[in-house]
Amino acid sequence: MKSNNKKFKKLRELRKKRGYTCKNMGEMLNLCPTHYWQIENGKRGLYYAMAKKIANIFNLTPDEIFYDEVN
Repeated sequence: MKSNNKKFKKLRELRKKRGYTCKNMGEMLNLCPTHYWQIENGKRGLYYAMAKKIANIFNLTPDEIFYDEVN
C-alpha cells in the first residue's frame, strides 16, 4: 500500500489546507471519520463514485487529486 500513500498525499494536503478534519470530511461524505481516514491512508479501497464526491468538495476532478501527471 506504500504506492497508495503517495496517491493520497495530495488528498491529505488539500484537506488540511482547507482546515478540514477527517471528521469534517466524513460528515460531508456521510461516512464515519474512521472510514474516511482509512480511505485517505490507503487502508480502504476507493471507488469512483466516492472519489467524485471527494473531488467535488474541493472543486476538482478525481484525476486532479488521485493521479499524477505523466511527464
